[in-house]
Amino acid sequence: MSVKRITTYSTAAQSRRSFIKQMGFALAAAPLVSIVACGGGSSESSTSTTETTGGSTGGSTGGSTGSSGTWATGGTAALTANFPADSLFDLGTSCSLALTKALTEGPCYFTVDNRDDISESQVGLPMQLCLRVVDSNCKPLSGLEVEVWHCDIAGIYSGDTSGSSDSTGFSSSFCTGNNANALKAKWYRGTQVTDSNGRVNFKTCFPGWYSSRTIHIHFRVRNNNNDQVVSQFCFTDTLTQEICTTHANYSGRGIQDTTLASGRDTVFGSSATDFIFSTQQNSDGSLLAWKTIRLS
Repeated sequence: MSVKRITTYSTAAQSRRSFIKQMGFALAAAPLVSIVACGGGSSESSTSTTETTGGSTGGSTGGSTGSSGTWATGGTAALTANFPADSLFDLGTSCSLALTKALTEGPCYFTVDNRDDISESQVGLPMQLCLRVVDSNCKPLSGLEVEVWHCDIAGIYSGDTSGSSDSTGFSSSFCTGNNANALKAKWYRGTQVTDSNGRVNFKTCFPGWYSSRTIHIHFRVRNNNNDQVVSQFCFTDTLTQEICTTHANYSGRGIQDTTLASGRDTVFGSSATDFIFSTQQNSDGSLLAWKTIRLS
């Protein structure tokens, strides 16, 4: 299978809002993918978790707040919880969900080498990000490259493209805002290869927001460098509001200006249901987010 990436450029004079609006609700010419939580696999080191949040609120603000205590600070250095066992992926819906088209890559992508901690010591709410890739029968797919990328707590993407094998679609001024630190960094970008249970784990921090977009994480899946799907995941409005108003690293900026409930996100629109993470707060105050990617 193959997927065509949408490559878009901006000029320094364009604002983030006008640039994203020009992208509209464009969908990549992509294979179909179902974003579901299929049945789990073998065991792995367990984590101590508390309350589970709703992962299927669509464009509304439904679901639990997800917090039974204070959120952790200090970035991934504060993570003490183990990654959960594969049974984590049992906590979702079956493989019967309708297939959903992939979403645009956006202008902030470039390749980064394999690594599991993608934070580069940035501060923020530490987060365990767990993804599982399965086939149309919900059988795990091993040996696939899964890439993720997202902005920092201030809504800025890293911009050091040195050594990247693919940075043709990267719009530096738009993504980094020409921030000096961002231009020297590769924070919040990384690749992992799925194990025998189709799983990858990343250590990162909860993203911030920028105008016209709900808080989101980009991902792509490749098989021997051939794209299988390029898309994005997001979080419930309830969770983003809680973190953006109560967490020390995020509350200074306040609530994101574009919620799912508004239907005005320039990529998800009012059809975000299948792309919302399932989440839990770990016992160490970090966030656990997970999702299964079903390839057709």
